[in-house]
Amino acid sequence: MQFFSRLEAAWSERGTALCIGLDPRLQPGEDADDLYRRSMAIAEATAPYAACFKPNSAFYEAFGGPGYDALVRLVRNIPGGIPVLLDAKRCDIGPTAEAYAKACFEVIGADAVTLSPYMGRDAVDPFLIYEEKSVFLLARTSNPRAGVFQDILVDSQPLYMTVARECASWSDRVGLVAAGNDAVGLAAVRKAAPGAWLLAPGIGAQGGDIAEAWRAGARSDGMGVLPVAARSVAEAADPAAAAAGLVASMRRASESATRIAVGGFDAAALLKRRIMKGLVDTGCFRIGSFTLKSGKVSPFYIDLRRVISDTDLLDSVAQAYRMTALGLVYNRIAGIPAAALPLATATSLKLKIPMIWPRMPVKDHGTGVRVEGAFVKGERVLLLDDLITTGASKIEAIEILREEGLIVEDLVVLIERGKQGRKDMESAGVRLASFMHVRELFALCEELGVIDETERKRLEAYADSE
Repeated sequence: MQFFSRLEAAWSERGTALCIGLDPRLQPGEDADDLYRRSMAIAEATAPYAACFKPNSAFYEAFGGPGYDALVRLVRNIPGGIPVLLDAKRCDIGPTAEAYAKACFEVIGADAVTLSPYMGRDAVDPFLIYEEKSVFLLARTSNPRAGVFQDILVDSQPLYMTVARECASWSDRVGLVAAGNDAVGLAAVRKAAPGAWLLAPGIGAQGGDIAEAWRAGARSDGMGVLPVAARSVAEAADPAAAAAGLVASMRRASESATRIAVGGFDAAALLKRRIMKGLVDTGCFRIGSFTLKSGKVSPFYIDLRRVISDTDLLDSVAQAYRMTALGLVYNRIAGIPAAALPLATATSLKLKIPMIWPRMPVKDHGTGVRVEGAFVKGERVLLLDDLITTGASKIEAIEILREEGLIVEDLVVLIERGKQGRKDMESAGVRLASFMHVRELFALCEELGVIDETERKRLEAYADSE
């Protein structure tokens, strides 16, 4: 049976699509036999919950010949006929690729393998000669600096979406690697390759949530995503229980029929939930009684200055601004001092678009510049702020930028409060795009048990009056 058919059978017959990594970390002095023993122990304990196992070849190759022998022995002794996906990430062409394919499929005996598509289809075709085997090609990976290349825009879309779309067209036995700890990216890969199987590493130890990954990556038939758990299972006190818990979460996610995606999916919904929960957890959003700068007393307070203390939240916020700015035309990003400056910096890095910022108040010493950063008159500027209640500070920034010869027609904010800010921007000839409205935060707080329905309605009434 072909590899992907075996995965589908595992889901329909045993209710699992969990891929369990077999690359346990050894203690000093342990050898290839210990690696085999530990890996087999994990496989035997978790076999009832595994759709496939994924040994990483590097951990075995590091022991030379004995390690290679241990890998071959492991693959051949996997219990229950469960398929094996070899994590090797090979990439070459011609006879070298043919040799790699023979080593992976004939010598080691794997049922599928991970490959890098950087050299194009020439590096993949030798593996596809094996009709019962499958390959997973790197598209959106889970490492922190993956975006240096993968986020480069190609026709207004990140490069990894182009890679996913192209690779998926080569064969129905081509799957894609899409990070399980980046559900927005996972959903984007699903949009680019609606029918492909997606290998989703990064679950557990790297911060990915299996239910979130499942909802983001599942196909229209409810299958097609293969979440990977390695250290979160291998290093658990009870690996079987850890695997069982992940499968249970996966099943609940499937049964809930909550779908997230990009385009046909709603990637914004997923990202909003992640950010809103982060704002609550970090104290950026609080319920109580707070005196605002205007003198008004508010039943809630939003302080996005605290976002910078949580790097994961900051990265998600930058993704939110990128999503909100999609389709807008601009040459520079202009952050409004002071709360929005780190947010604008993170967004500038995410988009690879240079940043400037207006001096507020205007600098009365040194060079006396009104706008920090390099720019050319006539350039279009995307104004960025943390939130909007009224347009006062925005209008001040707009006037400074326009007086310096820059075109300002668009403002993006993370959170919109009330209604007045949008009216003020319309009067200033600026289009407002907000990632979320504060009412959405109230709804999540109710869901999390932070407030009850009565309090939510009270907060909504206050927000509507602003």
